[in-house]
Amino acid sequence: MLIYIHGPNTFRSQGYLKQTIERFKCERDPQGYNVVRLDGVKDENGKILDALLAAPFLSPKRLIAIDNILSRQDTDLLATLTEYIKNKRLPEDNVIVFWQGEAAGKTKVAKELETLLQKEKWAMEFKPIPKAKLSAWVTQEIEKRGGKISSPAAEYLAEHAGDDMWHLNSLIDQLVAYQKKEIQLSDVQLFVEEKIDNNIFNMVDAIVAGNRKLAFKLLEDRRRKGENDGYLFAMILRQFRILIEMRDLYNRSEQATSDIMAKELGLHPFVARKSLPIMKKFSLDKLKESYNQLQDIDIKTKTGQGDLPLFLDVFVGKSGIII
Repeated sequence: MLIYIHGPNTFRSQGYLKQTIERFKCERDPQGYNVVRLDGVKDENGKILDALLAAPFLSPKRLIAIDNILSRQDTDLLATLTEYIKNKRLPEDNVIVFWQGEAAGKTKVAKELETLLQKEKWAMEFKPIPKAKLSAWVTQEIEKRGGKISSPAAEYLAEHAGDDMWHLNSLIDQLVAYQKKEIQLSDVQLFVEEKIDNNIFNMVDAIVAGNRKLAFKLLEDRRRKGENDGYLFAMILRQFRILIEMRDLYNRSEQATSDIMAKELGLHPFVARKSLPIMKKFSLDKLKESYNQLQDIDIKTKTGQGDLPLFLDVFVGKSGIII
């Protein structure tokens, strides 16, 4: 039996993989002697093939789960697996689960194996939950964990944190622990604003500081977690706009504190407080220079003149020019 679990919603696909393994243990292998989890990118060819071809130990079935095999650089193993699957050479007693959470390789053999796996009977694709259904999912998850949430709070949480299911799951845990009564909109806003600092804010900080290595790392981290480039670009653009507005106000009144700026500009105090030291490092002209580049990218992508992920990579790669 061959199972292929894939798709951009890695939070749900990982959950399904975990359930599959636990169900197998419960029904067939309580001791876990016949369950193997392998790294499809790093583990050696021999180790992976031995695991796939080995017979069950004191059990009628054996489960082998392999992570991100399509991201492997070694095409020899991918070619071997393709041939084994095509010719049905993998043991029927083995339940083989391929979980793909990273981008698949661009080689011909990787694409061939991916196409083959997608045609399997038990191929499962996990797509992002539609925005229209996400607030209902949030409500259900909070109730499962013993909490309650108002409809406006659930809708706000889904809208502002739903692009990253891993982060959304973490927020749900935090909110349930924080608010023992019904979770209200004000509770959600308190926690969601922190995401600006912990994720997008840190990336913008690195871009403004010209730290290309860190900026690229943070950008790729968000992509691996399933955030699309459109969302990332919008958040980066927003943060630069905030810095420009704060710098302009600061130029007119150097006595303006973060609290005053938050009130004047309609910002959350937390965002203003974290942005202030970054804003002070750079002139208004330098910040506008980067913002104008972002606006140019926005126009080009909306008029079909280029690919947003590529433009975003180039922008981050040139981030040192604003120092």
